[in-house]
Amino acid sequence: MSNQAVAMPRKTRGPWAVAFAKLARDRAAMASLSVFLLIVLACLSAPLYAKWAGVDPFASTLDAVIQIDGADVPVMEQSTEGLGLGYTPLGPTWRLGNYFLGADSQGRDVMARMLYGGLSSLLISGAATIFTLIIGTAAGLIAGYFGGITDTVLSRLLDVLWAFPIYLLAISLSIVTIAQGIRIGPIDIESGSLWLPVIIIGIVYVPYVARPIRGQVLSLRHSEFVLAAINLGVPGWRILWRDILPNITTTLIVFVPLMMALNMLTESALSFLSIGVQPPAASWGTIIQDGQALLYTRPLVALVPGLAIAVSVMALNVFGDGLRDALDPRSKVRLGRD
Repeated sequence: MSNQAVAMPRKTRGPWAVAFAKLARDRAAMASLSVFLLIVLACLSAPLYAKWAGVDPFASTLDAVIQIDGADVPVMEQSTEGLGLGYTPLGPTWRLGNYFLGADSQGRDVMARMLYGGLSSLLISGAATIFTLIIGTAAGLIAGYFGGITDTVLSRLLDVLWAFPIYLLAISLSIVTIAQGIRIGPIDIESGSLWLPVIIIGIVYVPYVARPIRGQVLSLRHSEFVLAAINLGVPGWRILWRDILPNITTTLIVFVPLMMALNMLTESALSFLSIGVQPPAASWGTIIQDGQALLYTRPLVALVPGLAIAVSVMALNVFGDGLRDALDPRSKVRLGRD
């Protein structure tokens, strides 16, 4: 027997391992993901911060007094401008747990409201993304696979939604439902529920997911492995679940951060117009609205949530681009041609 070592076959990595390794090498995407995760962790700490600071971010505290360097300081200060009428909210103290970003026009801790508002914005945008992906994927799968009258009906319904400008449709739906909520059979969603903006935002973006999914399914419908399964008598639902859906998984994953960024912008716009998140709940959009009247005296009330929205959306978009490049093997070729 020869003493020469027998060469063992080299184990190759799967496509998912290759994709995630490529994503891990993308410094911009990883940095953006880290920034977004820090924002998420900060917002999740909202109840802990409010308890530690001893404030209620949803209740007016016009007569509150805090201590700064041993001196009692009112949260609402007597105005020194003009005739001296009215009150000006306390400015930033830059001390955690002690009105770090100052107070708003109701004497509420802006930092605590920022964290709670971010939590609402993240929950709504995340839930709306899941809602959009479920409805859009189901519509795209059914329309693309079954074709015929099914495809025609679903495509026309999607075209109707597609014809409306996104914000105009979202505002119209919000105005209609803001007074009485949604009541359809056993489903009863009150106007103040966070589920209301989730459903509205989720509906308006369904065509933007369903149409590309339908196109991919139409292409896969005529592929050899799907035709072979059909000829073997495999049920349609099984082909959709076992053969077609796994082949569009990468597209759905790429949609997640990009749709979440769009949903966050839409939710903030609706809340700024008072037809999104309703009091006493808060979101970054409602905080910007609260700070609109304080731009000249306490600009941080409006600027900080606006900056939080911009940073979150930018981080999600950069990470989404990196995720697309990692999961799409043609992305390198496409970028090279450009």
